[in-house]
Amino acid sequence: MFADDFLPTVLFVLLLVSVLLTLIGAVRRVRLWRQGQASTVHWAGLLSIPRRYLVDLHHVVASDKYISNTHVATAGGFVLTTILVLSIYLFGITGAVLNYALLASSALMFIGAVFVFLRRRNPPPNLSKGPWSRLPYSLLTYASSFFILSLPATGLLPANTGGWLLAVVLLLGISWGVGEMYLGMAWGGPMKHAFAGALHLGFHRRQERFGGGRSTGLKSINLESINLETAKLGVEKPEDFKWNQLLSFDACVECGRCEKACPAFAAGQPLNPKKLIQDMVVGMAGGSTAQFAGSPYPGADSVINKSGINEAGTHKASTYKGSPTIPIVNVLVPSETVWSCTTCRACVQECPMMIEHVDAIVDMRRFETLEKGQTPGKGAELLENLKTTDNPNGYAPNSRMNWAADQNLPIFGQHVDKADVLLWIGDAAFDMRNQRTLRAMVSLLRAANVDFAVLGDSECDSGDPARRLGDEATFQRLAKTNVATMAQYQFKHIVTADPHAFHCLKNEYGDFGGHYDVYHHTGFFADLVKNQRLHLSNDKALSLTYHDPCYLGRYNGEYDAPRYLLEAMGIHIKEMERSKTKARCCGGGGGAPVTDIPSTQRIPDMRMEDAKATKADIIAVGCPQCSLMLEGVVEPRPQIKDIAELMLDALALVEETAVDAKASAVNLQPAAVLVADVNVSAKIASTADV
Repeated sequence: MFADDFLPTVLFVLLLVSVLLTLIGAVRRVRLWRQGQASTVHWAGLLSIPRRYLVDLHHVVASDKYISNTHVATAGGFVLTTILVLSIYLFGITGAVLNYALLASSALMFIGAVFVFLRRRNPPPNLSKGPWSRLPYSLLTYASSFFILSLPATGLLPANTGGWLLAVVLLLGISWGVGEMYLGMAWGGPMKHAFAGALHLGFHRRQERFGGGRSTGLKSINLESINLETAKLGVEKPEDFKWNQLLSFDACVECGRCEKACPAFAAGQPLNPKKLIQDMVVGMAGGSTAQFAGSPYPGADSVINKSGINEAGTHKASTYKGSPTIPIVNVLVPSETVWSCTTCRACVQECPMMIEHVDAIVDMRRFETLEKGQTPGKGAELLENLKTTDNPNGYAPNSRMNWAADQNLPIFGQHVDKADVLLWIGDAAFDMRNQRTLRAMVSLLRAANVDFAVLGDSECDSGDPARRLGDEATFQRLAKTNVATMAQYQFKHIVTADPHAFHCLKNEYGDFGGHYDVYHHTGFFADLVKNQRLHLSNDKALSLTYHDPCYLGRYNGEYDAPRYLLEAMGIHIKEMERSKTKARCCGGGGGAPVTDIPSTQRIPDMRMEDAKATKADIIAVGCPQCSLMLEGVVEPRPQIKDIAELMLDALALVEETAVDAKASAVNLQPAAVLVADVNVSAKIASTADV
């Protein structure tokens, strides 16, 4: 039977028709993406797709070993099998080596498909069901059909094995497998992510993310080159996204890793990052959000049937159908969804397709804020304060240095015009709790004999809260003001205790001429300790855990410096289950505390439970916003201390020991020497006064 012309001929026609339909579907899909706005086309990225797929993307997938191994076998087997099938049965390239290669690749794919099937038997809630539930069967059918077809071709089975019955069965299996695999890639089936995902890796909006790079700063709107009377600021409709953003939405594999990591989703706020991306796909391609087969937005009025289909849909799904020309907010998605995001970037970190959820959310916020003036909660008040007082709480600008009245700090423009370090104060200047951190930093810098100065009252807010709330205009005004102020003075480094300001100064001010060498205070102090300019006692037997700030960790990749400092003090860190790249947000980013979207529980309460599980007495932090959010949790709870405060405690022990030795040498009481030692007394007073 296999030697006859029937099956090869039918298979040739089937593959030819499938390839043609796939190409037609691909052209149609590309036209859907091109509905978006113009964006840079990175043609060179196409040549990098194999490396990005095998290295960059797989590096993200590898955080889940089960899926990583499954992905290697299934995806690798599918690609090899498809190339060989088309070579042998469509283009007529023959040879024993190709037949054996097809046998091996289809066997590899089959093994991977078995693991996909096992995972899908009792899938976790973050996995989409519906059409995705048939994917394991399609993979198994495709792989097994070509495996069996290859057996006679390799001589492992006689040519006439099975006769016409097996030929018909194989033809049916191949038809199903080819239809699901090939047509599904281009016509919106479960395999759509394979086609869109590959092109997304090539045309990615953030080319810097590949090859071990990092790109986390928000994209700027060029407010000077556009006509503000006619141009649309932000994204109102799906067609307002950049075309490669629409492409990225289509690359979603609906694995739900973003959903699982999202603190807003876990807290019961109406945000599910995966659902949001799928709603954008519906907006781009049409259809109804009622066909979404995953978890709805928390609190949405929906019913999941036995097949995993969301019958009631979500927001107005029964009334509105997808279209690239309809508004997104309050049509495709509820307004509260856009404002629930803390911009913690956990979704982006976890996404195996490297989709930029946060960019899309901020783009939608920009339209809501700049065009409609509809920032919820106290967001509008915060933005107004930034416009009138240059700080989010509305304090008088000339009161920024009140906290340092007894510190005798050198101020740029008043006392000096040049220093090694510009100490960026930030909004901690207006908060009594975080002023303790600032005082500790000043004492540590002086103990290390660092030449530093501050901007004083001429420092403005970094603009982070304005930008995350969508007020790009206010952010740019603040950024340009700060850049102009700093341009008047000479310094080598900027040091700040605020990861949000650190991120803006380091990654976002460059668009406005501000290129600086910026340190988070833990990174700067870690260098001082390594270079022995600061000496810490290493006998601090503290029961302590460390909370990773999102804007220090996920945004800037700094996980080691804070831990190095704690370990240098002899502290054994009791790591939380969710730490480093998987750390849970405190809930303080992205303007979330002021938009105040209702939820079933508070994000800081959830994070505190993570900390309590370690049974630690102290939570070490490196962010003023994290301090405020975690200290807002009702007691009993662990004590919250910034790493700078812990360092000062350890530094004081070393200095006191040195003072005791000095007193003994000159036959004086230690207390008298402490009074005479200006550096030590300043350090001790700085913490005692607050």
